[in-house]
Amino acid sequence: MGKMGFESEGHSGTRRATYADLEAVPDHLVAEIIGGELVTHPRPAPKHAKAATSLGIELGDAFERGRSGPGGWVFFDEPELHLCQEVIVPDLAGWRIDRLRVLPDKAYFETAPDWVCEVLSPSTERLDRGRKRRTYAQAGVSHYWLLDPRLEILETFVLTNGEWLVGRTYEEGDEVAAPPFDAIAFPLSILWPLKTAAETAKDDN
Repeated sequence: MGKMGFESEGHSGTRRATYADLEAVPDHLVAEIIGGELVTHPRPAPKHAKAATSLGIELGDAFERGRSGPGGWVFFDEPELHLCQEVIVPDLAGWRIDRLRVLPDKAYFETAPDWVCEVLSPSTERLDRGRKRRTYAQAGVSHYWLLDPRLEILETFVLTNGEWLVGRTYEEGDEVAAPPFDAIAFPLSILWPLKTAAETAKDDN
């Protein structure tokens, strides 16, 4: 993996996390550097992972392969982003082809995505709604989605004058047609085709 330079001291005199700290984290954890701190969290639960995979398939078919939509994009699962002195790993990110014509030789991206989707979990929701969302705005990411497999909802945001403007929230039974991918529509329910064991047990009672 490539190296990223960080100051050794934070503004308060406390030591800032380095890229070497991130590289030392075990592979079963996702590691990020946010606000100068090393942040780790476990790999996602199966429903979380399936929702991200299903969304990537739906958007990729239409906007990367151009088979069911206009094309013009490229998508990555869990790309490492180096933005505004932060190291961030979103669940999904997409770039318009005219902004990412060549892949970087390094193991991370320094060009901000045009769209980011975070799939919420108990261990990540606070960061996704807080510090990471602020960093995405500062870096100029134009569109931000928050996908919640527990509540089965999708929240959308559009960057306007440096601030996040709240877009539509999609719930059970809705067809999703949200910028920047409103050239197509798909049922929100396809993102969670299987129930968890706990959900199945609850339905049986």
